Amino acid sequence: MSSTYKGFRFPREIIAHCVWLYHRFTLSFREIELMMTARGVEVSYETIRAWSTRFGPEFARWLRQKAPRPSDKWHLDEVFIKVGGVQKYLWRAVDQHGNVLDILIQGKRDGKAATRFFRKLLKKQGRRPRALITDKLRSYQVAHRKTMSTVEHRQNKYLNNRCENSHRPTRQRERAMKEFRSVGAAQRFLASFSRISPYFRLPRHRMTASDHRTEVATRFQVWDQVVAA
Repeated sequence: MSSTYKGFRFPREIIAHCVWLYHRFTLSFREIELMMTARGVEVSYETIRAWSTRFGPEFARWLRQKAPRPSDKWHLDEVFIKVGGVQKYLWRAVDQHGNVLDILIQGKRDGKAATRFFRKLLKKQGRRPRALITDKLRSYQVAHRKTMSTVEHRQNKYLNNRCENSHRPTRQRERAMKEFRSVGAAQRFLASFSRISPYFRLPRHRMTASDHRTEVATRFQVWDQVVAA
């Protein structure tokens, strides 16, 4: 067993399965506790919560390392979410294939906030895109001018459906969790959720049954490698 799991009473397969359930489906910790009890595994919801906090970011980081290089066309969008009863803004960037590049929760969506997100995104990716696609929010123009003025910038809400669609799982999770309690907790969870959940959300309507089964098996093989790392 990897030293990563040293000191934990349960084997890594059970830990990883609980973390996977929490990030892939809209399940509460208590619901996962019930599911594990039905399988003969006695584990408390508080333990599952600790596992998700501890291993969620690590699993997400390992998946990112194994993922193919993102494309050079980036879609950016922001959506409001409630954190502790206060309205915040979730900034998200995805590539043209819908792979999440980065997220950031902020209190505003002005030029300063957009610039902060652009710089965080560039630092994480380590390169500039070929094209940047956003809606017509003026804050994007400010951030584009300050951080990547030489990059092509297209502002059209109809071209940005790729990023807008990626917000849907977050919306579903937000409703299930009845809002996020703090900005830090929301940022940590969504950073992991945005990597783990989409990895197992295959476009079933675009695939044959055979191709779907093959791709699912392949992704679970990668997941097993991540868990064993």
